[in-house]
Amino acid sequence: MDRERRVIADGGLFIADGVIRAVGSGAALPAEADRVIDAHGMVVLPGLVNTHHHLYQTLTRALPAVQDAELFDWLSALYRVWGELTAEAVYTSAQLGLAELLLSGCTTVSDLYYVFPRGSDVSIDAEIAAARALGVRFHAGRGSMSRGRSQGGLPPDEVVQEEEEILADCQRLIATYHDPRPYAMVRIDLSPCSPFSVSRAGMEAMRDLGRRTGVRLHTHLAETLDEEAYCLEVYGRRPLELMEDLGWIGPDVWFAHVVHVTEDEVARLAATGTGVAHCPTSNMRLGSGIAPIVPMLAAGVPVGLAVDGSASNDSSHMLAEARQALLLQRVRYGAAALSASQALEMATLGGARVLGRGDIGALAEGYAADVIGIRRDRLEYAGAQHDPVAALLFCQPVTVDLAMVQGEVRVWEGEIVGLDLPALIARHNALAEDMVSRAEARYGSTLRKRIWRAAFPRPGAATERDG
Repeated sequence: MDRERRVIADGGLFIADGVIRAVGSGAALPAEADRVIDAHGMVVLPGLVNTHHHLYQTLTRALPAVQDAELFDWLSALYRVWGELTAEAVYTSAQLGLAELLLSGCTTVSDLYYVFPRGSDVSIDAEIAAARALGVRFHAGRGSMSRGRSQGGLPPDEVVQEEEEILADCQRLIATYHDPRPYAMVRIDLSPCSPFSVSRAGMEAMRDLGRRTGVRLHTHLAETLDEEAYCLEVYGRRPLELMEDLGWIGPDVWFAHVVHVTEDEVARLAATGTGVAHCPTSNMRLGSGIAPIVPMLAAGVPVGLAVDGSASNDSSHMLAEARQALLLQRVRYGAAALSASQALEMATLGGARVLGRGDIGALAEGYAADVIGIRRDRLEYAGAQHDPVAALLFCQPVTVDLAMVQGEVRVWEGEIVGLDLPALIARHNALAEDMVSRAEARYGSTLRKRIWRAAFPRPGAATERDG
């Protein structure tokens, strides 16, 4: 897959210094190399790009209290558990989520981390360390929440921070980790959580810092009708209008979800080059709605795919997410609305564009050697030899047999190189159990019980107190 959308039968790649130097077949490739990887019988694609995630949420998958909850109730319940996060839990959950993504063919991950319990040792550094240990390309979104419940926001006050503290840490992370060069393995994004958890002044300060340092801006937007009603009540603006007022729009900005937008708003996203991270499974899981992705693509909006948080998806599988995107758009717009190749393009070149990268997402000369391979002789693909690329989505999604990041093999014969996965899973599960137990000891034994109706308080202030 490249910008010409070529499918090359019996093709090959020549890689040097972590970069693709030649693509083609036969005489188009050098005759010799230091190492040859035999990919006969595989479909070979660019590594997939996940444009929005919350890796720590692997610790709270399928929690009974929120299995049937909509977004605001879901968040209100889960904040109680997330308030028990520690640095070890953040590191371990990031490793586990990244491992799951890597096995699904994802080689670049954008994560938005925004829960910083008061008095904890939690930091973004733990996630960056986990990504480096696995060799995954990582966009670390320094998330933030500054408006707690006492100021009319959604999160409890125990998990919000002062805006001066947030900005100081953003500056530290940019100075320490952000690499603007091509093929960078780590970049920092500024990612205030949402219009109902961050003040206008905080959003503006993040905007100014991002544009001063050349760092991209990211947040959730237009995910649910509850959010739309909240923005209209508190700010007198629809969600996208609020972002426009704040200067949060343009080619250096992308929003997660963007489910509830008008035709005119789609046109404004396209005209400004503002990106969208499409999260179909999460939107289905929480009953949020179906994002108008087909009209967005037709208008020219940059659209990438994302698995979103592992407690609103309960999975971190990028091929499965591409399949969901394909099928869900057909539910809304018809069987010919979106093709398998278009869905895969959103998961590769589309995601790269959303993240502002021209160096990943394609098997083409000069691109990073982020490559995945999937064997065709699998049970799931039996009878699908007529179009092996489309089979990746029309058939049951599988894990990859090969994954390379910047030319380094990270998955070989279906296993992550150098990772003791059983030990990681065991420690992760112990941390998850401990978190829920501590939250129940603090708030009562409700988190393991299914809650059928809204049972948690919602944001209550009609206006924003801090302006």
